[in-house]
Amino acid sequence: MRLVPFLTAILVTVTLYMMVFERQALMAFAKADTASQAEEDTAPAADPVGAAIAETAAVGVVVLRSQATEIDSAVVLRGQTRAIRQVEVRAETTSTVISEPKRKGAFVEAGDLLCELDPGTRPASLAEARARKAQAESSMPEAEARLDEAKARLKEARINDNAAQKLAETGYASETRRVSTEAAVRSAEAGIKAAEAGLETSRASIEAATAAVAAAQREIDRLTIEAPFQGLLESDTAELGSLLQPGALCATIIQLDPIKVVGFIPETEVNRVQVGALAGAELATGLQVQGRVTFLSRSADATTRTFEVEITVANPELLIRDGQTATIAISSDGAKAHRLPQSALTLNNEGELGVRTVEEGNKVGFVPVELVRDTPTGIWVTGLPEQANVIVVGQDFVTEGVTVEPTWREASE
Repeated sequence: MRLVPFLTAILVTVTLYMMVFERQALMAFAKADTASQAEEDTAPAADPVGAAIAETAAVGVVVLRSQATEIDSAVVLRGQTRAIRQVEVRAETTSTVISEPKRKGAFVEAGDLLCELDPGTRPASLAEARARKAQAESSMPEAEARLDEAKARLKEARINDNAAQKLAETGYASETRRVSTEAAVRSAEAGIKAAEAGLETSRASIEAATAAVAAAQREIDRLTIEAPFQGLLESDTAELGSLLQPGALCATIIQLDPIKVVGFIPETEVNRVQVGALAGAELATGLQVQGRVTFLSRSADATTRTFEVEITVANPELLIRDGQTATIAISSDGAKAHRLPQSALTLNNEGELGVRTVEEGNKVGFVPVELVRDTPTGIWVTGLPEQANVIVVGQDFVTEGVTVEPTWREASE
């Protein structure tokens, strides 16, 4: 029987078991007292497992000398374009359309005619209101003359009353005359009040006639529906001969220059964005545009707990349409970060994301990091010191405190 191969197989199996399933025990054993280890090294190698452990005490790893670099840590989010203004122009009166319709997509200037309605009897109503106003205004001189006449009569009655009073006191006038002059004064005072009331009535008639004229004129003005601002017709205007009621749609106009790019910022990053910050966006078509933040909501969405942000972008050639999806990047204060291979990331026993580093004495350490940006050339992370020795190969085969044999690599390599 071949005993040596059989024993060799057993020893290899035990060694592999210890290295795979009992790695923590092997590491603890590898860090044992150096004096005891030296004594065991001088003793006869009676245990093949111990020899294998001694051989695996120092693990070879590749270490990257990393230097922190200042980067622009932009806030990246998804959003969509939105017209700066959009309005549905509707009728304010009842009548039929007498103008030819404009087709959707047409460009209109502010004040351009969109829909013209049949005036009907409205011009006659305006003429009647103007005639009543003229009639009311013509009654004003007569009312003013009556008031002046009443004031003159009152003055005359008071003079007669004063004379009758003095004559009655000296016995040259009868009591009847004195009473008669007093009655004339009271009558003159009543005449003034009547004349003032007539004057106020004339003024009220003029104001009512003026209001009637304004209402008739306003009704005629409502017959022409004009574009409130420069933009594009998003729908056809009302068809010739169609009847429009108050609130009926005449046309829909949108303004696309400038245009807004709207997104929603998570509450964890909202303090990194300021109104006026430079921002860029890339549309689904590949078009890249730039603008500035013009609005940042102070109230979070009740469902998503995000804050709305608006970026205003110039669109003179109308290449950007309403409702296009976009990837938005808003500039914020820069931060220092390290660029590492994505494979350098690992987890510790508590499940924290980080990297393993080589500390003084070639001991392994663990530093939690935060992912800032993912690029084709590597990932940018923060949380490391200004200079760090990061294990980029072999980090999954060592733990904290273990001594390693590093092979150094510069970041430029």
